[in-house]
Formats: sequence, C-alpha cells, structure tokens
Amino acid sequence: MRKIVAIGGGSVGFGAAKPEVIPISREIVKLSGKAHPKLLFLPTASGDDEGYVRAVEAHFRKLGCSVENLLLWKAPPALRAIQKIVGRADIIYVGGGNTLKMMGLWKRLGLDQLLIQAGNRGKVLCGTSAGALCWFRLGNSDSRKYKNPKAKLIKVTGLGLLDAMVCPHYNVEKDREPELKRMTRGFSGMAIALDNCAAFEVVGDKCRVITSKPTARGYRVFWKAGRYGRIPIGLQWQPLGEVFKKG
Repeated sequence: MRKIVAIGGGSVGFGAAKPEVIPISREIVKLSGKAHPKLLFLPTASGDDEGYVRAVEAHFRKLGCSVENLLLWKAPPALRAIQKIVGRADIIYVGGGNTLKMMGLWKRLGLDQLLIQAGNRGKVLCGTSAGALCWFRLGNSDSRKYKNPKAKLIKVTGLGLLDAMVCPHYNVEKDREPELKRMTRGFSGMAIALDNCAAFEVVGDKCRVITSKPTARGYRVFWKAGRYGRIPIGLQWQPLGEVFKKG
C-alpha cells in the first residue's frame, strides 16, 4: 500500500530557522508503523549540503528515528550498494533544492527505479519542496533560478507515483501562483498547490491535507471549459480519484 507525504515547504530547523513542520513529521513517523523507524535522507537536491543533513538528522532523531544519509554527488555508491541502503529504510525523506539536477542524477544512477520499487513495497515516501515534487508526474519548479534568478519556473518530470502536477511554496513565493496558472492551461490533469507547512498525504487510494500551521492550505488547481479553478482540499480523508478528477 502506497504511503506518500508531499510537503509544500517549511523548516526542519536548518540554520537559524526553528522547526515548522513537527506535526507533519510526526505523521510521517506514525505511517511507518514503528516506534523507532529507520529513516533514509536524500539531500541530493541541495547538493548534499552538510548543514541540511545535520538539521534533518537532529529533527527526526528527536522523533525517535534512526537516520541514514545517502550522499550521491562526490562519490556515489555502486547501484548494488544503493539498493541495500534503500532496502533497509522504513521511511525515505527527500530534501529540497534543485529538482531538475536531482532527477537527472537519480536517473543516471538508477535510483529512480529503486525509489519506485520502494514505494510499491509500502515504504513511506516523503519530503519537502523538491522532495514533494519528485513523487508526482510533473512539478512547478524553480530549478533554473539557481543559475539565473530571473529565469521562469519550469515543469520538471518526477517519478509519476502520483498522477498530477504539484506546486510547492504556493503562499510564500509570489511567482508560484501565476506560473502554475500558466503551466496548467494546457495540462490535461489536476494540479495540487501546497502552502508552506501543508502536506498532501496519500495512503492507498485515500488522501487528505495535513498541516503544521492553522493557516496553511492545499488546493486542487485546474482549467475546465476555459475557466481556471482552485478548490481547497479538506483535512478529512477522501478518495484520491475524486481529488484528481477535474471539477
């Protein structure tokens, strides 16, 4: 049974920021079904940033997890070793950063297929920003801005475990909403827009939004009959097929 928690954004305590997503992280741990699950952190999108790794380790260890990190940029392990690392995890948590570069590296190493297989085996798949986008078919991404701050947002292809487009940081980055509106105009499916501190949780064929701030929201975003629509997703469980259906 698939278990996915895609987080729109929010700090785990990186740098001077205080943790903002503790209730969401607790739900991730709960989904594992274990009191002390093994969490694998993939900081690929951040370039394996050491400070980020330490922050995630501290955050989830306080919640009872043992944490292992899979670093891929400087000296990636062989595929067989990566397979063993992924195989022993109960939770796979993907960090934020450059989604386009992350997906490219995963595909070159064969990690993309290992993550799909892990999801099919019922491991908890989760993450924030780029770590939310990767589980969807497509995502609204700022990957080009790392080289050119004036660049437009782009569509990036994810692993396709959720057949929709996703947009993180919906309430805190001013170009997210208009760019999502542009991207979805010719898109045949549904888009999910997530504020910081809001997450889209999927368990089997059910879904809901969970939050760590009362003002955080998640939305269904779509074009239908030439009109642009945005509908809040509820906090109660509902069929995934209904949420991904237009209208």
